[in-house]
Amino acid sequence: MTAISAATITTLTTTEELANFCARAAKAPYVTVDTEFLRERTYYSKLCLIQLAFPGDGETDAVLVDPLANGMDLAPLYDLYRDTGVVKVFHAARQDLEIFAIEGNTIPAPLFDTQVAAMVCGFGEQVGYETLARKVAKAQIDKSSRFTDWSRRPLSDAQKSYALADVTHLRVIYEYLAAELVKTGRTPWVEEEMDVLRDFGTYRVEPQDAWKRLKMRNPSPRYIGIARELAAFREEYAQTNNVPRTRVYKDDALLELTALKPKDLNELGKARLLLRDARKGPIADGIIAAIAAGQAVGRDDLPKVPNQKNRDQINAALADLLRVLLKAKAEGAGVASKLIATASDLDDIASGTRDGDWAKGWRKEVFGTDALRLCEGEIALACKGHTVRIIDL
Repeated sequence: MTAISAATITTLTTTEELANFCARAAKAPYVTVDTEFLRERTYYSKLCLIQLAFPGDGETDAVLVDPLANGMDLAPLYDLYRDTGVVKVFHAARQDLEIFAIEGNTIPAPLFDTQVAAMVCGFGEQVGYETLARKVAKAQIDKSSRFTDWSRRPLSDAQKSYALADVTHLRVIYEYLAAELVKTGRTPWVEEEMDVLRDFGTYRVEPQDAWKRLKMRNPSPRYIGIARELAAFREEYAQTNNVPRTRVYKDDALLELTALKPKDLNELGKARLLLRDARKGPIADGIIAAIAAGQAVGRDDLPKVPNQKNRDQINAALADLLRVLLKAKAEGAGVASKLIATASDLDDIASGTRDGDWAKGWRKEVFGTDALRLCEGEIALACKGHTVRIIDL
């Protein structure tokens, strides 16, 4: 596939143009997708550009879509996303999918993430697009336009070329990885990983659940109850006003407020970590009301204290053996080890936990079964040269 010069890049600026392109793409086996967006000053991403391509070598087989163009309606694109006869290919899809899930209430299907597939095919952990383009498509990506304001118009030739390269080389990468998965019989492994990305819940934060993201050391139900109300107010305010949650108040300020429990503006002023704008007006009022609500919650309605994993119970020797087993299994399977199990997972297993993602699906086949056998003393590990062998006992 030859490179497309900036002078001949097609930018779609009308709904009719988009509909015509999507009608052609619907006849292809797959379409590659990427986006450019801004999020530094907003809660929700501002979609600035969409890149699309399907198999071919012509200038009209890969285009840019300007969602900021006057009158542009993305309905034809969402129709294409719902067309189950066309695979939608992304790289590191989560942020792109969040935009479409929230703005269009649509998650593309079928879905293929080349970053996940590359991890399954032995390219390492969270491999970047530039690396895959270089190794698979034999292409060099010009990174000079990566950190630019994609909302400004007109786009420069450099911006257009950079953006379109994100989907043109992706065609080669997808075809290579899809063939490798078929060859190794691991296509179902990637399908299993897509379940999280296909779940609308992955992209929506309910205010009453926002506290679960906090790292709290105080296990008191009352403390957690107040933190829950403060986190819920912050999330709702951020969503309603479309501002980053950190612009309302940061986590460290939230936990400080949880401990101080100010009852009025005078006491609120004693908080050291609170931003100036949060010391007055609707944010200040919301903070005081949230703390009062957290203190008023009945004991039976306080959030359950999360199970604290007792790290004192970790069998350190077993944890080390599990790390050796995981490395050996990952190398033997040609899969990134962190995709199979994390360091935290290994500590959990070594402290007695017997369930988790590592014990399900393909991960169980590759690692989980032998991990449990190791814990039960049914196998041992032996090293010969650089090779780790499993010995049945």
